[in-house]
Amino acid sequence: MSSFMYENNYELTPLIKVFMKRSVIGFICCILTLLSKPGITQTDSSCGLRISVLTCSPGQDLYSLFGHNALRIIDTFKTAGGYRLEDSIYNWGTFDFDEPNFYFKFMRGKLLYFLSPDRLEDFIYEYRYEGRSVTEQVLNLSCAEKLRIKQLVSINMTGNNRFYKYDFLFDNCTTRIRDIIEKNVPGIKVSGSLVPPGTTFRNMLYSYLDKGSQPWSKLGIDILLGSEIDKPVTNDQSMFLPEYLMKAVDSSSVNNISVVSNKHLLVNAQPYDEMQDLYNPLITIGFICIVLFMLGLLKTTSAKTIVKFTDTLLLYITGLIGLLILFMWFFTDHKACSNNYNIAWALPTNFAAAFVAWRKPSWVRQYFKIAAVVTALLLLSWFWLPQQMNIALLPFTIYMLYRYVKLVSV
Repeated sequence: MSSFMYENNYELTPLIKVFMKRSVIGFICCILTLLSKPGITQTDSSCGLRISVLTCSPGQDLYSLFGHNALRIIDTFKTAGGYRLEDSIYNWGTFDFDEPNFYFKFMRGKLLYFLSPDRLEDFIYEYRYEGRSVTEQVLNLSCAEKLRIKQLVSINMTGNNRFYKYDFLFDNCTTRIRDIIEKNVPGIKVSGSLVPPGTTFRNMLYSYLDKGSQPWSKLGIDILLGSEIDKPVTNDQSMFLPEYLMKAVDSSSVNNISVVSNKHLLVNAQPYDEMQDLYNPLITIGFICIVLFMLGLLKTTSAKTIVKFTDTLLLYITGLIGLLILFMWFFTDHKACSNNYNIAWALPTNFAAAFVAWRKPSWVRQYFKIAAVVTALLLLSWFWLPQQMNIALLPFTIYMLYRYVKLVSV
């Protein structure tokens, strides 16, 4: 009996070893397979929370040209009937069109944006319909960190906490998510620089405006936004744009452990083609100025009438633009509109001069002499100003100098 038992054990031992070896290998393969699947992460799941940053690619319209960010929170918790899952999107980029004095508040920087929740299905449907990609970065956080973020979002959802005064560069739907992550994940660090040294806010805006075929919007932005956006950005400041927040999250770590445990596309869309006619405004404005200059050389009555009309019109237009620049500079909360050197060609006083230019009061010639000097100084310092001026304005400014000189002698 003992001999039989010994022999059978001797014969079964290799089989047991093979079985155990295959079981261990199978178990390891199973774990690796689970970890490699989208949505399955190595984050601390003991609290039933998963938090992700969603990044939406730029759209074709100006309002959507710079992309968008949202926060996704999946909360799994036990109820009397079993387990329940809540999957919510939190978006800091919403505003109310029915707000009284909507456009005036928007122009003055007084419009309140607010945090709003959304269902994943609705969120995805909107961006799939618009043909815009949505990338999800699942955050590799501890349970305590995820609970802090969820609690802060909950606090943000209550009462007046939902509202904030929107600032495109310094306080928007993207910077709000950046701040939440930075404040609730101790020791988080971004490795490397997100932008080349010396990159300015204007440089970053240009890259999107050029890709989005928005040369005239680019001109408008260059007229209204002052030298504040020509300052080099820090890593933190560069995250005002959604795609740069995504880059920052990708390269972030805590104690040399990546903050991103999983990254995948929720919506995969083709990127839009880059623009072709980058200098459309330069060609258009330059052509108009050449035509007006040629008309000024003619001695016919009709040519003189046209030139006189356009002089008055340009004085009105530059004066109105100058008044708008002053308003945006001193009477709004838009920090980016301050210290605007465009005021040197868009002289607000031109608006008053337009009413009297052809009545020839004694002071008007002196006024045009001063305007000519200011414009000449602007042209001499054009490429050395602390503010980058739009090149399309150069032929216009040269033409205005020419007309000021002519108006002195009229």
